Amino acid sequence: MLSEPLLTTRREDDADVPMLVWRSASPLRAVSSAPLGGGIGVRHWVLNATVPMSYDRDDPADHLAGLAHGLGLDGPGVGLLTGVDVAEVVTRTDAGVRAWATVGLGTPVPAAAPAPAAPGQRVGTVNIVVYVPARLGDAALVNAVATATEAKAQAIMELGLAATGTPTDAVTVLCPVDGPESAYGGPRSTWGAPLARAVHAAVLAGGAGTVVPWSERLTG
Repeated sequence: MLSEPLLTTRREDDADVPMLVWRSASPLRAVSSAPLGGGIGVRHWVLNATVPMSYDRDDPADHLAGLAHGLGLDGPGVGLLTGVDVAEVVTRTDAGVRAWATVGLGTPVPAAAPAPAAPGQRVGTVNIVVYVPARLGDAALVNAVATATEAKAQAIMELGLAATGTPTDAVTVLCPVDGPESAYGGPRSTWGAPLARAVHAAVLAGGAGTVVPWSERLTG
């Protein structure tokens, strides 16, 4: 079982920078597009760390590994970054599936846009973490990422944006390592359907207000 996230901070450039930490008492299967711990494998924790809008490090995985070490997180885990204040995480639950989303929509783009976002546009990141209380097979895990992404895109369109996401979004889906294996994670499957509803509700709620990047709050 994945615990509720703990909100903590790190001291950086004379500021307390927020981080969210999920811990699991037992190993979990995971699929993720995160810079640290991406791919499919067994994971023990998830870290979602706020960074300033000026963030330009070219070693995000190493940066996140250092943050995890400082928090005493042992074993392999997943590390995410965002310009959003992670204290504004939104949680939704549906039929035992739990979804957490930090929603920054400063740069909403259609995935198949003919040109990249113009320089100078506001950076936005939607990070989604999902826990499914049943073991998913490899194909079901990959399908669950697609389902979460479709649900995110649906929420963004319902928010009135002609977009499917932002260029830096990440998704992480976790589930137990033991138990009968579910083969499907699509939006009409046993676990994909509540996953879609939970993610949709979290992103819709998180994107409903005006999100000011964490670092801009310090200056303005």
